This record gives sequence, C-alpha cells and structure tokens, in this order.
Amino acid sequence: MCVDLFGGTGTTWLPLLAAGPALAASTSRPAGVLGVGLLASLLGAGIGTRHDMAASQLILVLTALLTVTLAGTLASVLRKRRERVLAAVRSVAETAQHALLKPVPEIVGPFQAAVRYSAAAAEARIGGDLYALVPTPYGVRMIMGDVRGKGLPAVGTAALVLGVFREAAHDEPDLREVVARIERSLARNLGGDDFVTAVVAGYPEPGRLEMVNCGHAAPLLIRGTDVRPVDPVHPAPPLGLRALVDDSPCLRVVPFLEGDQLLLYTDGVTEARDADRAFSPLTEGIARHLCDEPDRTLSALHREAPVRP
Repeated sequence: MCVDLFGGTGTTWLPLLAAGPALAASTSRPAGVLGVGLLASLLGAGIGTRHDMAASQLILVLTALLTVTLAGTLASVLRKRRERVLAAVRSVAETAQHALLKPVPEIVGPFQAAVRYSAAAAEARIGGDLYALVPTPYGVRMIMGDVRGKGLPAVGTAALVLGVFREAAHDEPDLREVVARIERSLARNLGGDDFVTAVVAGYPEPGRLEMVNCGHAAPLLIRGTDVRPVDPVHPAPPLGLRALVDDSPCLRVVPFLEGDQLLLYTDGVTEARDADRAFSPLTEGIARHLCDEPDRTLSALHREAPVRP
C-alpha cells in the first residue's frame, strides 16, 4: 500500500486494506485490531486523497474499513472470552485430575514403584487416564485404566472408577470381585457409548501375580533382559460393556519373582508418533533403558517418547 501511496499506481488495491483488521481479529487483542484498522483507514484516506478519489467513493471505502474493524474487534473480544472460559475449565479439570491421581510412594509393600503421566499433545492435557497402587489386607493391588473421551466427563468417570477400586480392593478377597464391583458401578452411571479399558492386578502372596485385563493394553513383564506382554487368557470387553458378553473376566496368574518388573501403560504410549509420524517401539525402549531403579527407567522412556499423537 505504501507503493500505491507514493508511487502513483492508482487505487486498484485499496479494498485490500480491509484484510488487515480482518486477519488481525484471529490473533490480536481488541486493541491490536483497532490499531490495525486505524492504520488501514489512514492509508486509505491518504491513497484516496492523493489520487483525487471522489468524496462519495472515499467515504464508502472508509466506512467499509470501519465496519470490518469494528466486526474484527468484536470477534477478537469474543475469542478472548472463549479462551478465558476454556482456560478456566481446563484449569479446573487439571486440578481435579491432579487431586484424583494421588502420588504413588516409592515403596508400596514389597514393591519399588514409579509413575509418569504426560499427555501426548499439549492440546490434550486433560484425559481419562487413571492409576492407583494400594496396600490391602489381600496384598498390594493396582489398577491402570483409560476412560473413553477427554475433559471433565472423563475425569469424573476416572474418579468413579478409582473410588470404587480403592474401596473394593480392601473389601474383596477375590480380585475378580473387585472388577465386578467396578463394573456394577459403571453400569449404573455410564452412558451407552462410554467405557473404560483397565488392568487390575494383585500380589496376594510372594511369587504370585494376579491380573484381570478388561480390554486394556497388555502389561509388560520384565525378567532379566526378557520383556514379554502378559496377554489375557480370554480377552474381556472394557468395563461398562460387560452386558455384551455372558462370560465373567478371566483371572490370569503369572509367577512374579524377586527382581521381576511390571510395566503398566495406556495406549497413549504405544500410539504416539514423532514428528516423522513414526511409532516408538516400547519393548525396544525398555531394553535400552532397563535398570534396577524403576524411576530411572521411566524417566529415560519419557524423554525418548514421541510427543505427537
């Protein structure tokens, strides 16, 4: 536009001045949109005056610029308001999630424990991943799960699952009954399309590890340098979908010896991709970073993990 103003090229491009405040509305604050609109109006007036534009035409152009500027300012105000509301909702959800996912002690019963929680993408920081590790009269029990969906509804479902798990883990001698209690609670509270994938595990006595897998990624059992998934004997549907089948979930029992390690995770780990859209094989990462300190192993895996979904 400066070329048009000082080079005498005419008023052909004058209508494009309206693009300034229109584009500013998508990124700038309201004051910034007004500033761009004022600058566009001054340039328009200067170009029109220099080229002896008819007063009626100049007024029409300036009126159009003013209209676009005011509309852009309003759009910017509404955008900033939506951003503040979204930030407030996200803050509430993050606070609720952090309160829900209580820190796991480094030592729980006979176990060393470590936890890492990180979203695959910045825009998806709030989700329904859940975990807990609790000592009970029936040994140490743990759960790892993933609620379908994101945001506050997913956090609410995760709170429901963890609340029932913590209570049932102390009350029920049979791990399958713990799962049944969670299932009954979800059946009363979830919608028809909602579900939770989960692995519920228990260590009732030395050398014996019990698992019930409800549609979740298979945990990895690490013995020495050998890393193998602990697949369910009979796959079960996710929690909340038990009405689709007649069978009860199967209890998988595996030896768990001194020095063994168990890695539970959600599909956010296995489905995340890096900037080149490549997956990062979890078992190969474990083989590279495995050590006797779970926290160091998880820290190394976390640093290496892809950051894009």
